[in-house]
Amino acid sequence: MKTMGRCIAWVVILSTAPALTLADDLPADFERSLFDGQSLAGWVLENDAEVDVVDGCLRLKAGNGWLRSVEQFRDFTLHVEWQALQMKEYDAGIYIRSSAEGKPFPKPSYQVNLLEGKEGNIGNIPGAASTGLVKPQGEWNAFDITVKGGTVALRINDQPAYEVVGIKEPQGYVGFQVEVPKGGQFLIRNVRIIEHGYQSLFNGRDLTGWSGVGAPAETCWTVEDGCLVCTGEKKGPWLRSDKEYGDFHLRLDYLVSLGGNSGVYVRVPENGNHHRQDDTEPPAGFEVQVLDDAAAQYRDLKPYQYSASVYDICGADPRVSKLAGEWNTLEILCKGQHVVTVHNGQTVVDAAVEDYPLLALRQTSGYLGLQNHSTVVKFRNVRIGPAYDVAKPEK
Repeated sequence: MKTMGRCIAWVVILSTAPALTLADDLPADFERSLFDGQSLAGWVLENDAEVDVVDGCLRLKAGNGWLRSVEQFRDFTLHVEWQALQMKEYDAGIYIRSSAEGKPFPKPSYQVNLLEGKEGNIGNIPGAASTGLVKPQGEWNAFDITVKGGTVALRINDQPAYEVVGIKEPQGYVGFQVEVPKGGQFLIRNVRIIEHGYQSLFNGRDLTGWSGVGAPAETCWTVEDGCLVCTGEKKGPWLRSDKEYGDFHLRLDYLVSLGGNSGVYVRVPENGNHHRQDDTEPPAGFEVQVLDDAAAQYRDLKPYQYSASVYDICGADPRVSKLAGEWNTLEILCKGQHVVTVHNGQTVVDAAVEDYPLLALRQTSGYLGLQNHSTVVKFRNVRIGPAYDVAKPEK
């Protein structure tokens, strides 16, 4: 197993491979909430920042630091509604495509200002400035920030403020500056993001787009509260995507029950084969493991059997699974025979065929699948977008 250094900056080049074809009958963008109105789930507090939830709003409560997303984003539109609680000289900010490094605030970064008199301005991008569009102190304001390639555009209270070029980093975190000693407290609500170029693979209502293999999917799969659920009640079929995919970036959330076991099949043939040790065996894709890592019965597994590992090939390092009953984020990037997994915001597998020759035995195009191991597992926010090149992490 290779030791992975922390990788917070990826070199991003959209893939020119034609293998990813988005369906014409579904939106090409994926929209979801980034704040559940109840907790800090999906967020990370950095440095000396205190944030809590008050009446369904994030409250930037105390300290100097920031609250950042677990995941990084490339092209997106971020909707944020904010209100300053200090009558004058208030100050905070909204970070876009920012690094996780730096104290007390991220660097490098781009900050959409919430400083009185400069609301919406980005100080390190020429032309990213506007005045006269915010409402008086004490009222709610809405920002819609769109970042595509090197361009950033802002709408304030549904009025255009600017559109300029100047973003250099291809991806990064979004978040909120907490600068209470100098700028007072703020309330934040209705935080939503549209991930441009990503298409949903699950509509939240039924099993459209997926088929059970060997038996009807409804035998042990259902939809509950917008989640795709393996009921765990009986042995039964795994789910196979109706389409095949080659190079792509897959993102999803999953939740396992106590002792839960599942997996994401990647580029598998129709029969789901994901094991192949030599070229005399039938074609195969691979599996990215999904598991309750903390369960006692899994204490002595091989490194490649834990969550976010490429099964049989490369173990996840570090292991960052959350406890059973909590939501995890998982990203799977496939570019040719290069496979990367990102688990709860950390790069845990970066496997190139030069280091892991078993990858050369696996298909570079095929179906996606969700494994049924007769345990309760839930999936949500399943979406797919174009692949991109990834810089090797520092050792």
